[in-house]
Amino acid sequence: MAMTVAIAGLGSIGLPLARALDLGVDGLRLIAVAARDQTKAAANLAGFRTRPQLVSLAELAEADIVVEAVPASLFEQVALPAIEGGKIFVTASVGALLPRMHYVHRVAATGGRIVVPTGALLGLDAVRAAAEGPIESVTMETRKPPAGLKGAPYLERNRISVDGLTEPLLVFDGNALEAAAGFPANVNVAAALALAGIGPVRTKVKIWADPAMTRNVHTITVEADAARFTMKIENVPSEENPRTGRLVALSVLSCLRGLVSPLKVGS
Repeated sequence: MAMTVAIAGLGSIGLPLARALDLGVDGLRLIAVAARDQTKAAANLAGFRTRPQLVSLAELAEADIVVEAVPASLFEQVALPAIEGGKIFVTASVGALLPRMHYVHRVAATGGRIVVPTGALLGLDAVRAAAEGPIESVTMETRKPPAGLKGAPYLERNRISVDGLTEPLLVFDGNALEAAAGFPANVNVAAALALAGIGPVRTKVKIWADPAMTRNVHTITVEADAARFTMKIENVPSEENPRTGRLVALSVLSCLRGLVSPLKVGS
């Protein structure tokens, strides 16, 4: 029997994911979605072969798998019902999970599961493998078009403007926990990296607003006993939301396939 799926959010991640599920993925069946703009959501779902129900965020937990793809401010409204219901909770807002690691203990008690997709993080398996032994350091440098960083709480709080830049500007230098709080829509890659490796406090992050960039570029360096490696990925921003790369929705779809596939490639 197919596992049922519900999606919170029909934006640059949720809508492509919903469309892919509607076309058919063996072992999965989309039954419900939630969105702030009900009229727009209904229009987006009009052409679906099997139209899912439009429900509230809390009602998504009726499904076996709940996918969260909403702004970080709504994270708890999706996560808590899913966790309390013992469901599989797949989150795109990984940064919102970092200050709520007590959810991991709670989900162990309810019989559910929290799953973090790879997202835009090339080589996540390598980081996880290295973390089975000693890791000396993990650093990530992110360069984004200035438009993809506008509105970030850290920039507004520190009155940092990215308008009219003619050269790269270092807007943040700290750890992954601080980055997740200051750039909730931008650095889910850093949060996933921290969870896979040495934790959010020891994982170092630099963020640049770079007017020469047309893509979101992440460069990650890991120094470990088992290996030293550097990864670089250039993620194409989605047209709907420049803060999110196109690869993220594909990563979530791949993650869902992995939950039901008889063959799993990668750790």
